[in-house]
Amino acid sequence: MPVYPGSRIPGKGAEIKKVKKIKAKSAAGSSCIEVTGAAIHPGSCKRCMKPAQLLLESYKREGTINHIEGKNLPSKRAIAGLSEDLLRLVFPGFYEETVLHAHEFDKKIPALLHSVCQRLGKEIEKSLRLMPECPAMKDIPGLAGSFSAHFLESLPRVREILRTDTEAAYQGDPAASSKDEVVLAYPFLEAIAIQRMAHILYKRRVPLVPRMMTEWAHSRTGIDIHPGAEIGEYFFIDHGTGTVIGETTIIGNRVKIYQNVGLVARSLSAGQALAGIKRHPTLGDCVTVYSGTTILGGDTVIGAESTIGAGVFLDHSVPANSLVVAEQARVLVLPKGSAAAADYQI
Repeated sequence: MPVYPGSRIPGKGAEIKKVKKIKAKSAAGSSCIEVTGAAIHPGSCKRCMKPAQLLLESYKREGTINHIEGKNLPSKRAIAGLSEDLLRLVFPGFYEETVLHAHEFDKKIPALLHSVCQRLGKEIEKSLRLMPECPAMKDIPGLAGSFSAHFLESLPRVREILRTDTEAAYQGDPAASSKDEVVLAYPFLEAIAIQRMAHILYKRRVPLVPRMMTEWAHSRTGIDIHPGAEIGEYFFIDHGTGTVIGETTIIGNRVKIYQNVGLVARSLSAGQALAGIKRHPTLGDCVTVYSGTTILGGDTVIGAESTIGAGVFLDHSVPANSLVVAEQARVLVLPKGSAAAADYQI
């Protein structure tokens, strides 16, 4: 059972003792971590000291993944809470535990907007302070506040596009019994809603926060859409698990893709030298991509009205109105124990 300062440990004869302060300097020697005042059961104290020492030694060696006495980072917990509240704003009533009445809008929505604006502004301010050009910036809190306000003013337009996405999902999936079901149950809609909102901040060059938003959605839905991707209206990802859409992807209107589709870069061996270069494919209007397909390369363009079948690996452009299929691989059925089956160890 984890215990913290001020914890009470139940049980007869249980006592709380204090751990002495432990300090560990970073690799640079300029910062330290302190562990102090933690209440630990006497029986577990000795068991904890060795792991603690090993972990503190790790902090000295692996400095790259420490963040000690540095600038304040955007909070993952805060971004998660903001993302949930943003979904409440763009899908009013769908994320509430009780009925939301129209006469409550005038009070509840402005209050929620105010809360989101203040909290988002704080996270944007933290992210702006991490930028190399931060020292030259004037009035960072004011700039963060203006970004936050501009973002919230864009939400009505986001809702217009999300309405088309909801329509595309309902019309494109005979298993959908209603549009309410699409909003309540389809992970794709949550993923694209967060991506469309994060894209606004991405276009304003706000660091960290847009990516944290889409990765929060990724962790919930299994759908990985980079905030930089440009995606048209009436978009639908059916099922969605394992789908990846890279940063420089461009997707037209009325595009439908299925699960486990990758719209990815051809090669990342050049690393950071590729930053800012178009690395991911372009899909024209009314393209359909079936499951298990990988389309890669920044110069790959899938022409409008094309259909890409399941399991295709495509690294070149195709003209409009194309049908692309992978020829079925040869399937062998062999009797176990036969001489021919001896070549296969399963």
